[in-house]
Amino acid sequence: MRAARKKPARKIAPVISIRLNGHVSLQMQADGSIAAFVEGYSANLGQFSKAAMERARNLATGVPLASFAGKSAVAREVDLMMRRLARNGLVEYHLAAPRGEQDLVVIEPQFAEYWPQRAKLADGDAVVLSRFAYLRRRGNDMVLESPRAGALFRIGDPAIAATLAALSRPHKISQLRRHAASFSLDLLELLLDSRLLLKLDAKSGDGLRVNEGDGNLVLWDFHDLMFHTRSTEGRQSNPVGSTFAYASVVAQPPGVRPPWPGKKIDLRKFSASEPISSFATLLRARHSVRDFDDEHPITLAELAQFLETTARVLSEWKSDGFEGGPDVSYSSRPYPSAGSAYELELYLAVSNCEGLARGLYHYDAGGHALAAIDASDQQLQALSAAAVFAMDAPGPPQVLITIAARFGRITWKYSSIAYSLILKDVGSMIQTLYLAATDMGLGGCAIGTTNIELFARMTGLELHVEGPVGQFALGRGKTPAAP
Repeated sequence: MRAARKKPARKIAPVISIRLNGHVSLQMQADGSIAAFVEGYSANLGQFSKAAMERARNLATGVPLASFAGKSAVAREVDLMMRRLARNGLVEYHLAAPRGEQDLVVIEPQFAEYWPQRAKLADGDAVVLSRFAYLRRRGNDMVLESPRAGALFRIGDPAIAATLAALSRPHKISQLRRHAASFSLDLLELLLDSRLLLKLDAKSGDGLRVNEGDGNLVLWDFHDLMFHTRSTEGRQSNPVGSTFAYASVVAQPPGVRPPWPGKKIDLRKFSASEPISSFATLLRARHSVRDFDDEHPITLAELAQFLETTARVLSEWKSDGFEGGPDVSYSSRPYPSAGSAYELELYLAVSNCEGLARGLYHYDAGGHALAAIDASDQQLQALSAAAVFAMDAPGPPQVLITIAARFGRITWKYSSIAYSLILKDVGSMIQTLYLAATDMGLGGCAIGTTNIELFARMTGLELHVEGPVGQFALGRGKTPAAP
């Protein structure tokens, strides 16, 4: 007698939930108002009904997204509360089996607008990891991330990591169903939406570099795009700036390097005794100015002279780039640039300039002109506030110059060193801006951080096509008060 064939056990789909990240606590008042507290800061979330507040009490362990996806009044309230928490960067999401104790995956947003979405996949679809995706150890965790992704995925099940490793080569969903021990369609659809996975069409072949979904990405090496997104604000949730992260771990290296041992040649006796040149005087006079005189702001005429001195195109030409290749276009400007690429562009957020309306402008270096860009007051305020915070200044700069790069001008030609060349060019330009400001009796200050996501929203430019790589505050410096 033939034994009855057992039906395969039906897999239960995991549940996506939202919860507070580990640094956040909620304070609920009797009048229904809720505030979130994190590291000494608070964010008011608004007033809510008793039923909505009861749901919020579960945020420490997780509230399933499906539980407030309906159209009831309570569901809409809870959805509003969760969206406000997400916009403030206070939540994370976890994928777990129903009633399961272990998280399969924890999703950490890398920018405030992230909300988990599933991009639909069918059995016949083929998927592969993005070439920008990488799996690494972070503390005791294994994390999957990408400079293109809006979220980082913390892997809780080692079998999932094995499946991800297999996706270095394209696999059909039907193959993964049969052979992957940790197969989860929900997870794959979340990864696809986050651009950690790619869905290939039948014509893709082996052209995986081209099939990232954007021709401009072909020009980027992995390490360059990683450096760009992880050394700026807007596309990551790591602390940025002077956090003194290792002050309690190691001593600070000395401000001046200890001399090498051995015989020395004293150069002081060779230094000129006569007065130093005007250029040397200018170099020594250069300093950062963070406090600006808003009663006597920079004028449009001064701004025009400043831009002509520092950034205007002086000449243009074409020549053979390489044997058999196309002609390559070049230009010359007042500062040096790798390979005469001159990939840097200036965008001016004007707050206080006599003769020029408040707003955002692009400097046309070829035509020596300013072109207005339609940016909102809220965006301009956010850009200015970030600069004030970064400089630890008493007020906003009169003109905030964002130095952006047209990345393709460098990556089209250079391999392995492209992004480092861009940063070297930024350093050259910043010194040029400093010296011109000093020579004109103006004040300037380099700023070490930029927000690539905010710039993208203000300009409508994709962050991997043209994005900020430096900032410089400009204006008329306030005269120090007499002692």
